[in-house]
Amino acid sequence: MSITTLDSTALAEVRARFDGDVLEEGDAGYDDARKLFNAMFDRKPRLVVRCTGAPDVVAGVALARETQLPLAIKGGGHSVNGHASCDDGILLDLSPMKEITVDADAHTVRAQAGVNWGEFDAATTAHGLATTGGRVTTTGIAGLTLGTGSGWLERLHGYTADNLISADVVTADGRIVHASEDENPDLFWGLRGGGGNFGVVVNFEYRLHEVPPLVLGGMLLWPFERAGEIMRAYRALLADAPDELGGAVAILTAPPAPFVPPELHGQHVVGVVATVFMEPERGAELIEPLRDLEPLVDIVAPMPYTAVQQLLDPMNPHGHKHYWKAELVEELSDELIDATIAHEERMGRSHSLLLLQPLGGRIARIPDDASAITARHAAWAAHCIGEWETPEETEGELAWVRAWADVIAPFRMAGVPMTFSADTGDERVRATYGDEKYARLVALKDKYDPENLFRLNQNIKPSSARS
Repeated sequence: MSITTLDSTALAEVRARFDGDVLEEGDAGYDDARKLFNAMFDRKPRLVVRCTGAPDVVAGVALARETQLPLAIKGGGHSVNGHASCDDGILLDLSPMKEITVDADAHTVRAQAGVNWGEFDAATTAHGLATTGGRVTTTGIAGLTLGTGSGWLERLHGYTADNLISADVVTADGRIVHASEDENPDLFWGLRGGGGNFGVVVNFEYRLHEVPPLVLGGMLLWPFERAGEIMRAYRALLADAPDELGGAVAILTAPPAPFVPPELHGQHVVGVVATVFMEPERGAELIEPLRDLEPLVDIVAPMPYTAVQQLLDPMNPHGHKHYWKAELVEELSDELIDATIAHEERMGRSHSLLLLQPLGGRIARIPDDASAITARHAAWAAHCIGEWETPEETEGELAWVRAWADVIAPFRMAGVPMTFSADTGDERVRATYGDEKYARLVALKDKYDPENLFRLNQNIKPSSARS
């Protein structure tokens, strides 16, 4: 029986198709299932399907085809663009799909699409292993991986997508397709950086790497007046640093935390998140130039990798409002540092920040044609991250982030991963990949999703949908 409308008569038949719960507004669990990390979006799907495995996903895709309703896919729900839900459509909630299988001898792991990075890290580090993962533990593995995947380990081991070995994908026609270097390699190429445009990935297989029992991690803070000095010192430190050194330098508002001196609470400060993936004693020697600059706060210390992964969790709870922009740059020039500091003058006293993230290392050594990911020679990513709590702050925060576009324009290069940014227009998507890769991605879209069923994303439109 084909269903064209989701009226009350059809719902009983719809529920019978799924092993997981099928929820509509008013049902217990509906509001929790539709809720997103970014409180800018409060969307109400017609139905939420709590998928328990690949058969539920296949049935959900079929239902969306029959009804022609919008289809949203939610893993961790961290999409800054709100694509992980929809109004008056079908939401496939993958979060119940939590199976993780580690092969410690082979240094690989298989994980279902509902796993988040906190769960993933706990499972792999039990064997002394990890791969590049999100910097907030509640982030889902699915969206991050498909959108390239940035994390503290990226200079040492590449982006998350660079560590993907294979994926099982539910395509628009309801097939389950295995993608790897040896099987459907065209799809595997596009999945790494092309987002959710080609289907719903239900299983991911990753390459794992050994991590020491303890690494060095934490934050150092200085008064904002020293921002230029600290940014230049961090740039110098990274210039000849081994791949094991990562982290970021940021301008932020000091939180009222116990480790922050009271006189800094609510004040703009400059900080360095230090991550060093080697023995803590060697790591301490590497960051000694930063400590020589006499930070007012120094909470860098030996800790397990899982603790490094949790460093930013307190700053990123569910329920805040978010709007981000980011660009890649070829160098962290004096001019860019000065422009970043000047832009701080318009930053509020909320949770927003300006962040400069070093790239290079393993990222730059992977061939550009290996996947859909572009601009591997970029040296830094420059982020303007708006994050706030109250509606009264919204207008000012949005204006501040949008103004960043003019600030960064003289320095930007094309190719920033789409998951870094709230910009999703056609021109931005095309510019992200460049003409050659974009044409290749369109060909993949024509092959695997010619009717653009999977369009709630940073959309690569099939030929039939382009003028």
